[in-house]
Amino acid sequence: MADVTLTWPKNYNEVPKAAFTRSDLYSEEIKRIFHGPEWHPVAHESELPNPGDFRTIRLAGIPLLISRDEGGEVRVFYNACSHRSNQLETAVMGNKTEFECPYHRWLFSAKGELVGCPNPREFVPGFDKADYPLGQPRFELFYGLIFVTFSAETEPLDQFLGESGETLRELMASDGRLKLLGYQKVRYDSNWKGYNDNDGYHAPLLHAAFKMLNWQGGKGRQYTATKRGHVCFESALSVASGPSVLKDKDLIAFKGQDPSVGSRIVQLFPTFVSTKHLDVINLRFATPIDAETTEVHYAYFAHQNDDADMLRHRLRQSSNLLGPCGLISMEDASIFHRIHIGSHTPGNAIFQKGVRDPGKLESEFSQNDESGNLPRWEYYRSVMGFERAEA
Repeated sequence: MADVTLTWPKNYNEVPKAAFTRSDLYSEEIKRIFHGPEWHPVAHESELPNPGDFRTIRLAGIPLLISRDEGGEVRVFYNACSHRSNQLETAVMGNKTEFECPYHRWLFSAKGELVGCPNPREFVPGFDKADYPLGQPRFELFYGLIFVTFSAETEPLDQFLGESGETLRELMASDGRLKLLGYQKVRYDSNWKGYNDNDGYHAPLLHAAFKMLNWQGGKGRQYTATKRGHVCFESALSVASGPSVLKDKDLIAFKGQDPSVGSRIVQLFPTFVSTKHLDVINLRFATPIDAETTEVHYAYFAHQNDDADMLRHRLRQSSNLLGPCGLISMEDASIFHRIHIGSHTPGNAIFQKGVRDPGKLESEFSQNDESGNLPRWEYYRSVMGFERAEA
């Protein structure tokens, strides 16, 4: 165990500000959390609709290559040649049935098999191409959502998700049969925990669009699932009413079939956020770049059964509402950065709304409580091995 210590406050509703800012914690977080026994969503299989499609990402510094082979099977590899670990593919996405390493021309199939290499007769005696496929992390699919873990000790995915799996399924149109609309990518000047400390309390207070559109929150609940404190929001939809500042009110129209499932949010520890609001299906794949930078890939989806009108409708809402510069969420980037700046002051961040007993951790919350974040912070504290202060 690394010699990294941080005394945690006695009360569950207090978080030391140093957790957001201390650079010496970062490498231990990468080791214990991002490279440890956790599942991380990295893509949805609909981003690779055709045989030969691929995309590359980096998750906490580890390069990954996700591909769909000729038989239609989705596979995840380390994006490194099995010879000398040269980065195999540099393109963000594309279509290839083979991947060639430019360093020594080792050639791999979309199934990860080594199919060719120059001068093998001069290699180590007994060399066999079958012994040198591309390396693969553990991965599983949940309604098309691709999860990766770098640890053999990570629990099965269904246990990791717990009750959040049902809300996540509903969020992905109930069957995961999605169609990619496009991406927005951004880097926030914020520690990854500042980015993921978003809560239900701030939404109607920070985001001006809710006030401008006279948008009232619908009936809903917030709950946490599993020991990791995944947090889920399930809300009935309340469409904006009264005078509108929009020339085209269709932009915020809800064309879904059931307003009782008009809004869903699932935040999985450590950094994944997914949102279904109105007709927007948005999966946000986040990764820490360093102790002060977090990169987020916002991916937007339609359903495979959508007709042309619904497809255009989802595209317009996705482009305008929930992204890093969306009408509803444009203030978030500034807040992430300002939290990071403000946390360089002494003391603790103290959660208030929804806290009924500072000495007790709960799992059910009101829709706009901020206390839903506290189980996730408690899990973080336990994983990092930080001791609570004595009474």
